[in-house]
Amino acid sequence: MPRLKLLIAYEGTDFHGWQRQDPPGKEPLRTVQGVMESVAGAVLGHPVRVAGASRTDTGVHARGQVAALDTNTAIPTERVARAINSRLPEDVEVLSAEVVGSEFEPVTHATSKCYRYSLLHGAQHSQRAPIFERRFVAVTVHRLDIARMQAVAACFIGTHDFRAFAHDPDSRETTVRSVHSCLVRATGAQHVVIEISGNGFLHHMVRIISGTLLEAGRGRIEPNQVLQALETRDRTLAGPTMPPGGLCLEWIHYGPRN
Repeated sequence: MPRLKLLIAYEGTDFHGWQRQDPPGKEPLRTVQGVMESVAGAVLGHPVRVAGASRTDTGVHARGQVAALDTNTAIPTERVARAINSRLPEDVEVLSAEVVGSEFEPVTHATSKCYRYSLLHGAQHSQRAPIFERRFVAVTVHRLDIARMQAVAACFIGTHDFRAFAHDPDSRETTVRSVHSCLVRATGAQHVVIEISGNGFLHHMVRIISGTLLEAGRGRIEPNQVLQALETRDRTLAGPTMPPGGLCLEWIHYGPRN
């Protein structure tokens, strides 16, 4: 049966994350995988399993989620995305579909991923985001020092044990990950984005790193504290876990790093 690789975007606010969740004796939670499997199965004419490359959490967005499904549909490949989108809700979209080899696995074959965390800082009146940005940025009343954040961001680059920057680290076989880049840049007078790419991420890892960088921008965390957290694996040395709405999965690469 041919395998299709899908590129999917979604606004995560009203989803309980990517992964399908069927609590015993209760209605299934609304997840991206659940919606995709229900709609794609109806469109393609048979039950499907849509396997995603990244298990984004509740409220986290994606511009570049990658998934795969097997289908024997008669619908031409170039029309599959349009056909599925015609039945999908407005907060999820298939951007493209292509035939790949039957050995393609979205999770194990991924070589790098990139997440972006968006912040609005120096909010004058409250910690509420502007009405048209409220689902996509986190807000702090504090003015952030971008140079301080950049100095701390450099500490994360490389292969480290990120246990101090993970939620429930004991659920993973290893907490060692490689961060390829960690960039902090201003995108406006009060907007800053944090972009982190690596070979994989632990649960809440990007949100905790983002919280650590926020504290660095306030002058409350210095590079030596981050280096100590990496060395000792002490969660108390890292910053808070930022809310999910500011986080977006930007892309997933396969093959050589670029």
